[in-house]
Amino acid sequence: MVSKAMARFTRISPRKARMVINLVRGKQAGEALQLLEFTRKAAAPIVKKLVESAVANARVSSPGVNLDALFIETAYVDKAPNKNLRRWRPRAMGRATRIQKGSSHITIILGERS
Repeated sequence: MVSKAMARFTRISPRKARMVINLVRGKQAGEALQLLEFTRKAAAPIVKKLVESAVANARVSSPGVNLDALFIETAYVDKAPNKNLRRWRPRAMGRATRIQKGSSHITIILGERS
């Protein structure tokens, strides 16, 4: 493990974020950034910022790291709790049901290929 970056409590549903994460998993860091630049998904800017953060973390933690050898070793999305954003929808007979807005924890771990 060279570096790790996490985005916690991100206001995007895990299902939408996983679509973008699956695009870049296993790719070179530079190639992933270029792919995310032109991906028209809602999670693409969030994941792009996270990959840039992981590259910066790798540069700070070990200054002699080869940035061209960095690749996305592990990337995953977990569901975050929705305690802050609760919405209610009116239902029949005076009832109300909760609408849960999606939020997620996104983690990216970079490795180095030799």
